Amino acid sequence: MSRDKASTMDAELQKVFGNPVPEMYEAAAGPDASPALARALELRSFLALTEEQVARVRDRVHTDMDPDRDMGDLSADKLRADAQWLEAALDARDSYRVALGELLRTMPPPGQLARPVRMAQLRTTATLPPSAAPAPQRAGAARAHRP
Repeated sequence: MSRDKASTMDAELQKVFGNPVPEMYEAAAGPDASPALARALELRSFLALTEEQVARVRDRVHTDMDPDRDMGDLSADKLRADAQWLEAALDARDSYRVALGELLRTMPPPGQLARPVRMAQLRTTATLPPSAAPAPQRAGAARAHRP
């Protein structure tokens, strides 16, 4: 499971939330869990899974390219497919890192509950001057040319 796998953002999460990752997962399961922590851990889980995929493809390519392997086993099609998988996994990893980093930068500080913003509702009333009367129904319509 991805909660047991390390991710490249674990140190940043620990710095922001002040707890090791396993403790954060325990806290997120509690009744008083902050939505920011839950979202951060969800992104972290996706990131850890994606980083595992990157490592698997990397390791497979390294194994296929091992200098001690028989050159007859090399397959350009297999390497092309691995390159596509690696590109997709790296794109996903980068997206999750950016999303998690953005969440950590924009969330309220730990311990501070997000408070709803109260907006005063202003009411305005206005009367239109007589010159602002509605335009005739055919206003703006193209005029037909008269012979």
